[in-house]
Amino acid sequence: MNKLFGTDGIRGITNKEPMTSDTALKIGQAVGYLSRRRDSHSRIIIGKDTRLSGYMLENALASGITSTGSDVILVGPMPTPGIAFITENMDADCGIVISASHNPFEDNGIKIFFAEGFKLTDEQENEIEKLVYSDKLPSLLSSPNRIGKVWKEEDARGRYIVFLKHTFPRHMNLAGMKIVIDCANGATYRVAPTLFTEMRADTVSINTDPDGLNINHNCGTLHPEVLIDKVLEEKADIGLAFDGDGDRLVAVDEKGDIVTGDHMLAVCARKMKEEGILKNNIVVSTVMSNIGLSIAFERIGIKEVRTKVGDRYVLEEMHKRGAVLGGENSGHIIFRNHHTTGDGIIAALQLLAIMKKENKPLSELSREMEVFPQVIQNIKVNSKPDLKGIPEIAEIIEKAEKELADKGRVFVRYSGTQKLCRVMVEAPTEEQTKRLAQEITDVVTTHLG
Repeated sequence: MNKLFGTDGIRGITNKEPMTSDTALKIGQAVGYLSRRRDSHSRIIIGKDTRLSGYMLENALASGITSTGSDVILVGPMPTPGIAFITENMDADCGIVISASHNPFEDNGIKIFFAEGFKLTDEQENEIEKLVYSDKLPSLLSSPNRIGKVWKEEDARGRYIVFLKHTFPRHMNLAGMKIVIDCANGATYRVAPTLFTEMRADTVSINTDPDGLNINHNCGTLHPEVLIDKVLEEKADIGLAFDGDGDRLVAVDEKGDIVTGDHMLAVCARKMKEEGILKNNIVVSTVMSNIGLSIAFERIGIKEVRTKVGDRYVLEEMHKRGAVLGGENSGHIIFRNHHTTGDGIIAALQLLAIMKKENKPLSELSREMEVFPQVIQNIKVNSKPDLKGIPEIAEIIEKAEKELADKGRVFVRYSGTQKLCRVMVEAPTEEQTKRLAQEITDVVTTHLG
């Protein structure tokens, strides 16, 4: 059977499978049917980022959903975590986000949340896939007098902003802080500037003019160079870069240095432990987190649990361990005491709250962890065979691991959302890190590039 779902929903190039109108229609029918099975009068939220193809996929999904007798509520451009919140807040049975996150505009994707704002389980994904690729859907459609309705909800953004404000200490605001925000011409372009301005910050916003094609283009979490320059130019206290769908955050301190997801986990975990709210004294990270994070947690006295890459796997482990903090070096941070999923704006608010409480600049707070030199190489691949089944690749990885012993790490994996193989190396020195990463990259390129 064809595989629809990757590590974070369904994703691909627009007008190529599975990101076609035909397949989106079937996904809508499958989700509509499954939602009606839960509630015969089901309502489904659809939100999106700012990609041009969002209109096409939105209409196809809505058509499929209503054909099964479920109603659709359109909320327009909203961050992915905003849709997760609205799904629960409006007592909807399901929420769908049309977004390819940090990918370029020509890609798009579909992420699905059921009821309480949680992403799908593997079992739910498999059930949708089976329906989409079966011939059962025509028999599951509604009778003509029970076809669903579609309407727009104009107040969704306001509801989400109020929710975000409630994650910040109530006796505090952001007066006296100068903040530069890079919205990546994506889903946060209205929410973030409004929120931080209402919270009394001196707000400078960049990349807030989406045209359907410029989302993530030389901006946002993957390209913080412009943000760095703006922070230094404005003499700002902090810079905040979001990705296209607003579930990631990369920060820039007042000196223009990047503060990664790992830094944020270290800073927030330490403060949460001090305040007695780090449940079970556990933080969940992934195999891509810098080894410096583990050393910081050991020093602070916090237990770290690592999962495979993907915020859904982080959240699953958090549930299993009873943890309230987890995330990825890429900037997906989950504060389970506030939300059901990673939220870049919530992560920013928690970081800003600590700066306010301790009256310290971000550059000082981020010294909580020392970053080991790290190199990540992305190699374009045509297919994704088992890496362990290619002797030359397995051999070069083993050689590097033996050289590093317990003083570094090697991690080679395929991207779950793109045709890329990622090579990550951490070592005590820049020279050794770059050399080992290049040796592995050369072999991977030879056999897969």
